[in-house]
Order: sequence, then structure tokens, then C-alpha cells
Amino acid sequence: MADLSVQLGPLKLRNPIVTASGTFGYGAEYASLVPFDQLGAITVKGVSPFPCDGNPMPRTAEVFGGMLNAIGLQNPGIERFIKDEHYLPYLRTLPCPMIVNIWGKSIEQYAEVAERLDAEREGVAALEINISCPNVKAGGIAFGTDPTQAAKVVSAVRKATTLPLITKLSPNVTRIADFARATVDAGSDMLSLINTFTGLAIDLEKRKSKLANFTGGFSGPALKPIALRMVYEVHQAVPDTPIIGMGGVTSGTDALEFLVAGATAVGVGTAIFANPQCLVEIPRQMNDWLDAHHIATAAELIGTLQK
Repeated sequence: MADLSVQLGPLKLRNPIVTASGTFGYGAEYASLVPFDQLGAITVKGVSPFPCDGNPMPRTAEVFGGMLNAIGLQNPGIERFIKDEHYLPYLRTLPCPMIVNIWGKSIEQYAEVAERLDAEREGVAALEINISCPNVKAGGIAFGTDPTQAAKVVSAVRKATTLPLITKLSPNVTRIADFARATVDAGSDMLSLINTFTGLAIDLEKRKSKLANFTGGFSGPALKPIALRMVYEVHQAVPDTPIIGMGGVTSGTDALEFLVAGATAVGVGTAIFANPQCLVEIPRQMNDWLDAHHIATAAELIGTLQK
């Protein structure tokens, strides 16, 4: 069998497959469906300084090639996340690395969450900074669509913690490589990409959006070619920075393509909703392909795309 293990910065993963934030809850939701000891790592749903109920229903819509979601970053808040047995205490018992996605409505709130988790670091392998949130002080602009603001968020979080940092980049920008450089220069150890694209689904009979929030984030198989291109561009821009590549992964060959494009690990998200077992099927399919091509390790493929 091929060696699927990869070194994601300071994190040693048994295989490259990581659950994408927002698609795997806080782990316990999938305890009866997925063997955690076969996962590379899990990324939990975003945590903010305050509890958040999220957006009104309906907040998901299936569309051709994927789905739209406008969940609205629903979460219990950092206090309950740390103390409630269903969150961090439970996650500490799992046999795979656990990454906590964090967010806030201001730079100070990002730093606040990071500081709290730094003090409760047992079982926390890394923090993933979600910069697709609105900067309230700047009139609602998303931190992730302004490289200066994105860098300020990362810099503040870097000062608040010594935990490894992953910055999740938004694809809703002109040149994603610029954001990669800005966030790495500000202190991000790793990057994850891509987040969802802003989209709209219409109920033709009602002539209304299918989402109460009107727009939502588009994810799913149709995104893969765009995600691969962006992962490649980011790898070229910051070749020494580990990347978790994601966007439309449903199979082992999909995951291997992301490695070739420059990712070290591969996030799986939307596919989990249709088939949670894909999280163990994908590594097996990766192994089968590597064995068939007489390649000893998955790591050998990282960044090997030729032009």
C-alpha cells in the first residue's frame, strides 16, 4: 500500500483528507457515520466570540453541480465551545488532529477568539481564520476581499496565539495570489482555499430567491476546475507555504489532482452531505491509483503539475 501520510506544516496527517469547515459540524454529528481514526484531520464549524443563530430558513438550496448555503455562521460562541462537553471537551477525545475555524465582526474579535483558544490549546492542532466575514467598522466589506484588511486580521491573530495558523482565502477576488502573499507575510503558517463563491438560486414560480438570505455560497463538483486553478496560482506565489486545497472534491482522483496542483492536504465538504463515507472512500481510491501507478507516497505528487 502507498504511504498517504503528509506533513502539513507542523501537523502530521495520516492521509491528506481534511473535513472542510461548516460541513462536519463539531464532529459529534458524524460519530456514528465516520471512523475518526481514518481521517487526516477535521476542521470544525466556525467559532465566534458570541453565540450566533445564523440566518433564517430556508438557508440551503440544491442546484446543478452543487449547492448554495447561507447558514450564517451559526455557532454556540467561544464560551460554550470551550466548556460544553459536546464541543471542545469531546473533540479532545478524537484520534485525529482537530482544527478550529474562527471568525469575528472586527479584528479585535478575531484576536479575542484566538487568545481564548490559545489558553485552551490542548487538543487544538491549529486555527483556521475565516476572513470571509464582514468588517463592520469598514461598512460591511469582507475582510477576505481587501488584502490590507486580511493582513491586519492575520497579524492580530498571530500576536494573540502561538498556535499554527491557517488562513482560508475567499475566491471572490481578482487575484487570489495577492491575498496569499499578504496573509503569509502577516504571519499565516498555512493557507486553505477555496471558500465558496457568492451565488443565487431562483424559484421561478415565486420569482424569489430560494434562500431567505437572497444569496448564498456556492460549493460542489462544478467548482473543481476553478479551485484547481486557484490552488496552482497560490502555490506558485508562495511555494513554501502548505496549502489545504478544496472545491468540488468527490473522489480519490479529484484529491490527487489537488496535490499535483500544489496542495499538501485536501478539504472535502459538500460531498459529505451526500455520502459521509466518502471521507474513507477517497483515501482508499487515492491508494488504489498510487499503487496502480507504482508511486510509493502521496507526497511525491505535491506540486508536480507541468506546463
